[in-house]
Amino acid sequence: MKIDIFSHIMPIRFKERLFKIAPSNLDILRNVGSTPSLFNLEQRFRIIDKFEGLIQVLTLSAPSIEEVADPKQAKELAMMANDEIAELLNKFPERFLAGVATLPMNNIDSALDEIDRAIKYLKLKGIQIYTPINDKPLDSSEFLPIFEKMSEYDLPIWIHPRRAQTYPDYRTEIESKYRVFSVFGWPYETTIAMVRIVFSGIFERYPNLKFITHHCGGMIPYFKERIIGSYERIFDHLKDDLRKGLKKHHIEYFKMFYNDTAINGNTSALMCAYDFFGADHLLFGTDMPFDTEYGERNTRQIINAIEKMTINEHERRMIFEENAKRILHLSF
Repeated sequence: MKIDIFSHIMPIRFKERLFKIAPSNLDILRNVGSTPSLFNLEQRFRIIDKFEGLIQVLTLSAPSIEEVADPKQAKELAMMANDEIAELLNKFPERFLAGVATLPMNNIDSALDEIDRAIKYLKLKGIQIYTPINDKPLDSSEFLPIFEKMSEYDLPIWIHPRRAQTYPDYRTEIESKYRVFSVFGWPYETTIAMVRIVFSGIFERYPNLKFITHHCGGMIPYFKERIIGSYERIFDHLKDDLRKGLKKHHIEYFKMFYNDTAINGNTSALMCAYDFFGADHLLFGTDMPFDTEYGERNTRQIINAIEKMTINEHERRMIFEENAKRILHLSF
């Protein structure tokens, strides 16, 4: 079995409602409209059938609902999306193994209620949040009740990065050029979120909390020694001790993140992540359907890249399926 932990979908009724609410100039909507396997199940299944043992965990595609809707609309949209994902799980259990809940993150009281509804009654296996959340960092105090509740459920939080083209690369410009905002900006947003989570003490407060990062932990694995050395210099020589409340070395908290393999197929990069996080914190994920072949290219390249990793077969199985089963509490 190959459990795709980070596969995106846009259910039809939700899609129709979203396009009525969202601003027509929102850049991400072009991706949705031009990616039929997001919502065309026949096309999606034709791709899945090309890969033996492939089964998907469904996460709602961008944009985040708090980006396009007011708090009341966001609550309604989240419920609609979660209901449709639960319907897909019930209708196609051989295709979709589990689903991830969407929350109205501009309406925290409703978000907390929706976590309970989605997990207890819809049987979804975690939540997805974006970073940043309407330009707010994940360690903002208003989001702590979300983390507390997910810690109690012992189910993971999928972190999806988001940065619009209107976020310029330089302050003297008004928008990003050459798609820097997504190609490089999204992994950078993941990296920032991980740093904020670590140094704010969220893992110290909720030690069993599980985050799944998109794109294999962003910059963190590659910059391991810079993270160690630069912060130690900051602590010891610049006398700016950011470790207040942390009981372990800061690098140990970064290793607590779980991470998908959605880096378009790159064995050497996966080995870098493996060396940092370990096999038990890597999960097969493809970012389907966002590639030039609506999901087929990434899926093929990522499977091939994992197969070429210099690890033993037990560790490979952990990445493909066992880690997902463990953290989603799946038994079969």
